[in-house]
Amino acid sequence: MSRYTGPVCRLCRRETASSKTGEKIKLFLKGDRCLSKKCAVERRGTAPGQKTQGKPTRQKISEYGRQLREKQKMRRYYGVHETQFENYFREAARVPGQTGKTFLQYLERRLDNVVYRMNLASSRAQARQLVTHRHFRVNGRLVNIPSYLVKAGDVVTIGERSKQSPIILSNLEYVKARPHPEWLEWNDQDMALKVSALPSREQIDTPVDEQLIVEYYSR
Repeated sequence: MSRYTGPVCRLCRRETASSKTGEKIKLFLKGDRCLSKKCAVERRGTAPGQKTQGKPTRQKISEYGRQLREKQKMRRYYGVHETQFENYFREAARVPGQTGKTFLQYLERRLDNVVYRMNLASSRAQARQLVTHRHFRVNGRLVNIPSYLVKAGDVVTIGERSKQSPIILSNLEYVKARPHPEWLEWNDQDMALKVSALPSREQIDTPVDEQLIVEYYSR
């Protein structure tokens, strides 16, 4: 499957420029850089290719446009391709209950997202790379598929050889220092994380209005 290889800071700038409230939207696609003064959203609030100085001009956006932008923002936030993103929605729509909540749960349960949420990677892109390079095991079984969906009770561990990886060792320093979701538990002795429960909507801090995405796919 193809993947986006362009400058990822353009994606954040595009969403910020489309924000109705003028809020600075960060998708945290470049790890710690997004928290520094080098962040492109902090330095430039205009859309990619827009040369306007000062406050960017904002055009009135239609209801369909709002739905489309929310869908694009959420898809880019999790780094999922269009077809896979739509498949998650179709699967969530088959489950009884709130489709938007279930949809978010599917995306949060991805193994690369769980690794990122636990601060074992500085970004979701790095988490996908670490998973693909066979650094993690789920319930003792090697899993190198970033889209693997974890379940409540699953235990994700770091491979023995991978514990000596400079990147893994560097990221382990942030596991205790930075907060992580309540639905994930970290065992420092075993260097393992446990999915204690499926995340509730209140435990998912993704800055999106999932109802707009439900409306987009329900047209």
